[in-house]
Amino acid sequence: MSITKSAVERVAHLARIHIEPADIDKYALDLSQILDLVEQMNSVPTSEVEPLAHPQDIELRLRPDQVTEVNARERLQAVAPAAERGLYLVPRIIE
Repeated sequence: MSITKSAVERVAHLARIHIEPADIDKYALDLSQILDLVEQMNSVPTSEVEPLAHPQDIELRLRPDQVTEVNARERLQAVAPAAERGLYLVPRIIE
C-alpha cells in the first residue's frame, strides 16, 4: 500500500505533529512499509491457531498473600463525619 505525501501531511496535522517538509518522503515510505507488513501478516492463515494467554509457557512467581497492614477501620471511622454499621455515610447527590 502506498501512502502519499498529502496523506502524511494530513495525519501529521490531525495528530498535531510537526514534520519537516524534507522528511515527508521518508515518513511516507516508512508508513507504506508498515502497512505492507500488516497486510502480509493478515494474509497468514490463523483460523486453527489457539489464542495464548501468554507467549511463553511459564508460571508466574506470586508473592505470598499476607496481611501487612493493621485493621484501622474503627479508628478511621471514628474521625469520619458520618459512619453507620461500618459504612461511611455521604450526602445524597441524586434525588
